[in-house]
Amino acid sequence: MVITVPLVIFLLLNFVLIFLFLKTVDKRQWLVGLLSLILTPVIYFYVFYPFLNIISSYHHQKHFNSDNWKENPGLRYEMIDQMRMSEDLFGISSREAQDLFGKAEWYTWDETAKQHDSTKWNYGLGIEPGAFNKMKSNAVFIFQKNELVAIDTYEEQLSYEAEPNN
Repeated sequence: MVITVPLVIFLLLNFVLIFLFLKTVDKRQWLVGLLSLILTPVIYFYVFYPFLNIISSYHHQKHFNSDNWKENPGLRYEMIDQMRMSEDLFGISSREAQDLFGKAEWYTWDETAKQHDSTKWNYGLGIEPGAFNKMKSNAVFIFQKNELVAIDTYEEQLSYEAEPNN
């Protein structure tokens, strides 16, 4: 555990509030101090910290790994930021890209040509964790002259469609 200034401030504030509350219940100062020392970390680690993890949308960043990309499509959002900043992927051919990322999950629709654009490969990145997240992330790999030139991301609203009955 890393001790930070906000953690120390929270623990002190928590200690003071518990101390003041318990002082109204019991007049034995040694017992109040002991209970405050015991309850402060318990409240922090079992109430405050889990609640903070539920409402925040922080997620770990990971380096790109071809096997993880193919096997865990729901966790691709952890790799995409590193991939967009990496210059190693740009300039690879579409054949190399297919070996690394697998076959495109879908192609972007070109409204002017009224057909799919095979130079824009789309992949689902999964849903970032968080209690209030209502968006799913996707990535577009853009090719020009058979070389990867850009990786863009976009989000779309989550939809839960009922599956048709057979």
